[in-house]
Amino acid sequence: MLALATLVLVAGASLGAPLYAGWVGVDPFTSDVAGTTIRHGQTIDLMQPNDNPLHLGLTPVGPDWRPGPYALGADAQGRDVAARVLYGGRNSLLISFSAALLCLLVAGAVGVCAGYFGGWVDIVLSRILDILWAIPVYLLAISLSIVTIGHGLRLGPVTIAADNLLIPIVIIALVYIPYAARPLRARALSLSRAEFVMVARGLGASHFRILTREIVPNLIETLVVLAPLLTALCLLAESALSFLSLGVQAPAASWGSIIQDGEGLLYTRPVVAIAPGLAIVLTVLALNVLGDALRDQLDPKRRGRAS
Repeated sequence: MLALATLVLVAGASLGAPLYAGWVGVDPFTSDVAGTTIRHGQTIDLMQPNDNPLHLGLTPVGPDWRPGPYALGADAQGRDVAARVLYGGRNSLLISFSAALLCLLVAGAVGVCAGYFGGWVDIVLSRILDILWAIPVYLLAISLSIVTIGHGLRLGPVTIAADNLLIPIVIIALVYIPYAARPLRARALSLSRAEFVMVARGLGASHFRILTREIVPNLIETLVVLAPLLTALCLLAESALSFLSLGVQAPAASWGSIIQDGEGLLYTRPVVAIAPGLAIVLTVLALNVLGDALRDQLDPKRRGRAS
């Protein structure tokens, strides 16, 4: 319940990003290096002189830790860090949840077909999964992102722009299909040999009826357990791609791209990188705890041992 409440809190705060930006009166996507803000009744510049002995260069204003504009300070472009973290959460969560859903749909179809029909269908699909499995996840994701980042993605007459969020969603979903399809295939293979499925075949039920009435409903438990764990993996992959400038493209933001923005400020304004990093850690931890809890609740053996 605590993990679920944490996810609801993070998602709610991210969805409320426009409300927060409107309340504090900032634009988190526009550079404002010459801007000012009010602290303790005084107007100060967003870009302050460095603290080194020669005072060379400029450093963005630090966090104020109080509700209001620039509560977490500004980044190197004079943008509100708190507002960018909230807006970045919208894209990061949207991509990770959408990629996980798409991955489960495709992996479920592949796993069910391979496990239920067997034979040459299983051989062909399993070999394709083995090929994808042999390629490291991030290497495959980076390679696909580099190919699509310059010219977008063309699917026949349809062209998807390079800055469209559909591209990282499809890429991340694709690279994790083998990791979700394998357990689903194993479960479908086990169910295809169950007594109630053999009875349905003996009564003359069609493949479609057996799949929709007997196999798929019994896979819901596995899908529910896989969903939060796969979402956590997709969130980490999205953050890594955005950190490498291969995911969400400017002027949009995600937690990974904000960490990249704060990389050069680690020694002066570390909160720029720490804030989105903590958001990633908190969300991934909550998703993993939720996945473990769902597995324990849906598995009668585990539930019996826990009680």
